Amino acid sequence: MLKNHFKTAWRNFWKHRTTGFINIAGLSVGMAAAVFIFIWVQNEYNFDKSQPDAQNIYRIKDYLAIDKVTTWVWENSPYNLGEEAKKQMPEVEALTRVQPVSYQPLYLNIRGEFFPETTAAYVDDAWFDVFKNDFISGNAIAFKQNPFSIILSETKAKKYFANQDAIGKIIRIDTIDYQVQAIVRDAPANSSFKFDVYIPVAARHADVKQKENELQWGNFNYLIFLKLRPGTEIKKTAAKLQGILEKHRDQKNLTVGLTKLTDMHFESDLQNSSILHGDKKVVLIFVILGVLLLVIACINYVNLTTARASLRAKEVSIKKIVGAGRKHLFAQFVSESALVSLMALALTVLIISVFLPSFNSFTERNFSLTVGSGYLWFIMIATLLITIVLNSIYPALLLSSFKPLNTFRGASVLKMKDTVLRKGLVVLQFTFSIFLIVGVITIYRQLAFIRSQNPGYNRSQIMSFNIPWKLMRHLDDAKKVAVKSTIKQSLLQQAPIQAVSLIGLGSIQDNNSYSSGSADWDGRPKDFDPAISYFDVDRDYNKLVKLDFTAGRWFLEGKVDEHNAILNETAAKELNLHKPYIGQRFISQGDTGVVIGMVKDFNYRTMHDKIGPVVFKNNTGYSTNYLLKVAPNKQAETIKLVEAVWKENFPGQPFSYSFLDQEFDKIYRNDAKSSGLMSVFAVLAVIISCLGLFGLAAFTAEQRGKEIGIRKVLGATVSGIVSLISVDFIVLVIVALVIASPLAWWLMNIWLQNFAYRIDMQWWVFLLAGIIAVLIAFATISFQAIKAAVANPVKSLRSE
Repeated sequence: MLKNHFKTAWRNFWKHRTTGFINIAGLSVGMAAAVFIFIWVQNEYNFDKSQPDAQNIYRIKDYLAIDKVTTWVWENSPYNLGEEAKKQMPEVEALTRVQPVSYQPLYLNIRGEFFPETTAAYVDDAWFDVFKNDFISGNAIAFKQNPFSIILSETKAKKYFANQDAIGKIIRIDTIDYQVQAIVRDAPANSSFKFDVYIPVAARHADVKQKENELQWGNFNYLIFLKLRPGTEIKKTAAKLQGILEKHRDQKNLTVGLTKLTDMHFESDLQNSSILHGDKKVVLIFVILGVLLLVIACINYVNLTTARASLRAKEVSIKKIVGAGRKHLFAQFVSESALVSLMALALTVLIISVFLPSFNSFTERNFSLTVGSGYLWFIMIATLLITIVLNSIYPALLLSSFKPLNTFRGASVLKMKDTVLRKGLVVLQFTFSIFLIVGVITIYRQLAFIRSQNPGYNRSQIMSFNIPWKLMRHLDDAKKVAVKSTIKQSLLQQAPIQAVSLIGLGSIQDNNSYSSGSADWDGRPKDFDPAISYFDVDRDYNKLVKLDFTAGRWFLEGKVDEHNAILNETAAKELNLHKPYIGQRFISQGDTGVVIGMVKDFNYRTMHDKIGPVVFKNNTGYSTNYLLKVAPNKQAETIKLVEAVWKENFPGQPFSYSFLDQEFDKIYRNDAKSSGLMSVFAVLAVIISCLGLFGLAAFTAEQRGKEIGIRKVLGATVSGIVSLISVDFIVLVIVALVIASPLAWWLMNIWLQNFAYRIDMQWWVFLLAGIIAVLIAFATISFQAIKAAVANPVKSLRSE
């Protein structure tokens, strides 16, 4: 029976192959887009769940109450908290610590060539006991026994040693040789720990001064993971950890919590993080997008199938007369839908295999389409089943419901409600499409606003580089100052360099560093300790960034301003300073001076965050970061000159640099990706909708062939016939615009709330989206309308 169903389905498909191929094209594009979205969503929701005992592994989380309304949340904890937890807490089955290399790359010296690594981590001896890693060669035993060991990922081992056996090879970091002890498989796409280089914490602690510093209870440097025994009460365990911390730290505003490993990926309250995090809102948006694209594709099939239902009325009626039951006919039409869906699935697999590398590159994941990719095949099969259900139920019910007597009497087999439903589905398709078009325009406008917005400082032609502290740690303070001054003078002698400034840690573009409790001023309430961002700069800093002043001046040469401060406008407001601001007493980080200048607010954070209080200090004693103003069109020359100065002072050490413009682009990379993905999906949604519209227009032109022929004989023009066929469809698109506009306005306003500084939704955006949709729809319909209008009317009338 099933064989006969599919044989009939194939015959019907081939008889109406134009419609069939339109259905396959629309379904395959929609299914491929949905599969891409769903594999990414599945990956996001399953972060770290493949780890053994993931439900019992927790990371310590610290909450520091700054004031009554502000609390800082840290993922890092003191190293010694782990030591004490192992000793005092029997519910802790295992414990491990990690310090990812996040702020500056780790340079690997391999055969004299330097390779910067940002995916490296220092781990303690228990890391490979708590977290599963697949060892390709070697093991963790030698890694634990020798502090100067390295474990590489498979990708990095191939990169650094090609086809050679990497085990036993030497990699130099700074002045120490490390031996490769093992190779592990690359971390899966849904792992928070995408480390390519593992180094023992013992290597850091081989330096006595560094070990002494890291073992202090005031240094929160390590992520600490606890593997708890089943049945452990999490709140009581967190309370014990807090008790240990309070015993060794005289600080009562610190609270300890525990975050489950499987919940880490969607954390959104951390001040900073060294591991990969996701956004639950974004994931939900893409779930909706995936469903919408699949629904739009299925609507095409339903519309085209139900539109052609009257052509199959006699076939259904004859089958019923000879004994076919409604269940039999229902099964036949479901089989037809399944056949088209299976053919679309084959094309979907081809599309996925072609575009998967690009998708991996864009999402920075490592998905693969192989026989062993069970999750991917599961998603595709699930998508296929959903597609068959959406495609088949209504058309099968409609086609199997025809009554033979009505058909042979010449009564219409299609009811008014079927036509209304079909039009409603077209409206639904274009509602989704217009919503996506509005979304693309809005995201593009917001990103353009960010780029065009005056940040309050100059970032053009500014180069930056940093001297790692380890290169200076062997020098006393006087020698450090001398070396930094020598480098600055050497740079100023280079013709393409117009200005040089020595600054402290923290970028002027994405500065999330701030502290509390270290400032005082006249009239400050005793319980008011706001978070303030401090910038340690020299007197040349403003020659480069060119901040605008509202009052006062910049730092003068010499020591006249070494204790004084410059504030931004927000600092004056939030600290409730009284006027006049200039000359007021101000203590910052224990240094008593006066306010000598007020600068206009500038965006030293991303536009997702509001501007906060900023204090500039003329203090570069510990600064090792340089900013250089480069002459126009002299970037390449400047890089070579700066590198020469670097090699003169630090021979054999790697040199790295960046430009503020490049760093700016990195800051908003995720927003740009959202824009790119939304654009792709909007284009796909419009293409799929137009495929369905194309098929409906073709069928309409075919059904009204005699009418068009008579109208032409009576003198109708081509433009008149095109308008006749097009107007009904254009009205549907306009209705879709009316429905989509308030929905898009509401949802895009929610998205814009992620930005502290954002655009307003403008009426012309919806008008533009509507015009785009109408023009695309008209172009799609016109092809079939013009084809029908220029056809010889004799052919359509002769068939009567």
